Amino acid sequence: MSVVGRFNEIIGRMEKAAKEVHRNDRAALVAVTKTFSADDILPVLDAGHRCVGENRVQEAQGKWPELKQRFADIELHLIGPLQSNKAAEAVALFDVIETIDREKIARAVKTEMDRQQRKVRLYVQVNTGLEPQKAGIAPDDTARFVDLCRDELGLEIEGLMCIPPADENPGPHFALLAKLARQCDLARLSMGMSGDFETAIAFGATSVRVGSAIFGSR
Repeated sequence: MSVVGRFNEIIGRMEKAAKEVHRNDRAALVAVTKTFSADDILPVLDAGHRCVGENRVQEAQGKWPELKQRFADIELHLIGPLQSNKAAEAVALFDVIETIDREKIARAVKTEMDRQQRKVRLYVQVNTGLEPQKAGIAPDDTARFVDLCRDELGLEIEGLMCIPPADENPGPHFALLAKLARQCDLARLSMGMSGDFETAIAFGATSVRVGSAIFGSR
């Protein structure tokens, strides 16, 4: 099956998953393009899709400035960990940063948005499985951290994001993220990837991040 064929299949599965839980809205699809070249990505862009995600700032810098000139309405999401020394580049290039996970990063992004006079949409990443090797704020600290971002730093946090442990049922993690979002009065949930996006939609995901199921194995 072609890349566009797989893309259309994912859209169909997303719509079916929403109908099964009687959702009237449809989650957004963030097509994850990490490790793929511009030539690999172009078929999906030519088909009209504009919401894409990258894991690394440096890799994104190598292909997206040119693609953004060609497709002016692209919405580029950073879905991988952000280091404070890359905050300037991230704010300049990305439209959405989904991985705000500590005060140092929040302050660096705020400083760069003010300096560049550019507003980037922001999500807080939550480490729902408390995995030591994984980025994200602890669930119990989420409300306090969101309040700090809002009240002290003046950042508008749009939603929460998570990546459940690979060897666990993702459902409880998605349920936890949705609960935390309600507690923080946040409407958007970025959760679900190629292997579990249908489950995420059932738990209220407003966007899912799908890469290999569209573009193939890396």
